[in-house]
Formats: sequence, structure tokens, C-alpha cells
Amino acid sequence: MGPTEGPPPSVAGLSLPGRIVVALVVGAVAVGALFHLAMVFLYVAPSNTLSKEHAAAVNDYIYPEFEQNWKLFAPDPLQQNVHIQARAEVSKPGGGTETTGWVDLTGMDIAAMRHDPVPSHTQQNELRRAWGYYTDTHDAQEQPTNPVGGDLSRTYLQRIVQGRLGTELNGGTVVRVQARAATTPVGQPTWSAAGLSRPTTQYRTLPWWVVDGSTGTGTTTTSTTPTTTPTTTSTSTTTARQGASS
Repeated sequence: MGPTEGPPPSVAGLSLPGRIVVALVVGAVAVGALFHLAMVFLYVAPSNTLSKEHAAAVNDYIYPEFEQNWKLFAPDPLQQNVHIQARAEVSKPGGGTETTGWVDLTGMDIAAMRHDPVPSHTQQNELRRAWGYYTDTHDAQEQPTNPVGGDLSRTYLQRIVQGRLGTELNGGTVVRVQARAATTPVGQPTWSAAGLSRPTTQYRTLPWWVVDGSTGTGTTTTSTTPTTTPTTTSTSTTTARQGASS
């Protein structure tokens, strides 16, 4: 008959120096884990007094060994609300022209998605991605920064705008279209100092694009200078078919 097996060894069975070493190791691991979690929390948490005071130490710890971002799971959280708007120049049967009011295309997409349990991929991404593609391939003066992508992104955005506005508005034919982006920073929480200020909307207005009815594409006119104008006035949302006169 073999020897009787005793209880498994435990910390209590160690000598006093051994127990001291185990306690020190466990304490060091616990302190290191808490320190790491605290530094990561200060880095990813909204800006506050503590994170501002220790910003240099937090950044030195996080970069480059422990870089934190959201790209593994989802795109970076949005910091701005961007609404793509468009208007058209309409040729009247009597020979005159009319410029419609700005139509909030993004607002129309949001309205279509609201309360829809399965919104379409087009409603969620088409206009947003088209604008992002355009801005990635054009500088602030609306000049292409990519010889291939620049022209393609402009044509892609123009076709979306033309499709949303249609070929007939206000009893006339659409001859030119124009797009702009209204960018408003996401408001800060009311308990922060920044939350007391009213977010300012910035407008980036693109040149007019001439509509070519035979191909659905057009050319860019240079008579209109692109602008980025700050304003605090909200833009009313209309439907594309209304084309409210400005």
C-alpha cells in the first residue's frame, strides 16, 4: 500500500521568509495592475482635472507600448456632426434661372433611419463616405491631391447630389448643383466649462458643378470660390423636391 497523500501545499505551509516573498510578489502585481488600469482610464476618459494635470506622464506611459484606440472594435467615436447639404440652379421655361434653398441631405437620411430597425446601408453610409472620400483627395482650395482619386471622388459625390435633387425642380430643369458641409462640434456636457459655450457651425462650400444630362456627370465651374464660413445660424431642412427658393 502506497504512502498516504497529504493535503496540497499552501502558503501557510511555507516558512516565514517564503510567505513574505509571496506577499510581496502578490502586492507588486496588484499595485502594477491597478496602476496600469488607472493610466489607461485617464487616457481614454473624457478630459478632466486629473488627466490634464498628469497628461505628460499618462502620454509617456501609454505611447508607444500601450497605444489605445477604438479601431479594433469600431471606428473612432465621432467628435463632430457633419451634415451634407446641396442646392441647385434651375433653368426656367421662360429663359430665367432660379437658385433653390439648401437641402439637408444628411437630415433626410437620418429622418429615414429613425425608428427603422433595419436601415439600409445606403442611408447610413453612402453620403457620409462619399464626402469623406472627397475631402481625403482634395485640399482646402478644392484642388485634387490625388490624380486618380480626386476626379473620381468629385464625380461620385456629384452623382449622389444630382440623384438626390433630381433633374426637375420648381417647374424647371436643374442645370447646376452645389454641395457644402455644415460641421458642428459635438456639445460638451453641461458640467464642463466648455459646455457653457455654444458650438459654432463651420461651412465648407464647394464650387458649382454643371450638370450634363446625357451622362449624369458634369464639369466644375471656377466662378464660385469655395469657402469655409463660421456661423451660429441653423439651416432649415427641406425636402429635395421642394427646392425652396432662397
